Amino acid sequence: MKIMIRKDITGTLKAYLPRKDLEEPIVSMTKDQMWGGLVKLGNGWQFQLPEMAPDTRLPVTVEARRVDSGGK
Repeated sequence: MKIMIRKDITGTLKAYLPRKDLEEPIVSMTKDQMWGGLVKLGNGWQFQLPEMAPDTRLPVTVEARRVDSGGK
């Protein structure tokens, strides 16, 4: 699924999913730098992000895989 990741004016990381017309804050990451790890959105959805350079500039659109959180 394509998602766009950006920082808002306050520095909060946000993920926008164009197919769902949904924007949610990124509330947790499994790695210090998000690339190559799981991120969790404010609505509970989790995505596996691709490996990318730590200094990748935002905003960026990536192909991410949604991971079942198991709780829903």
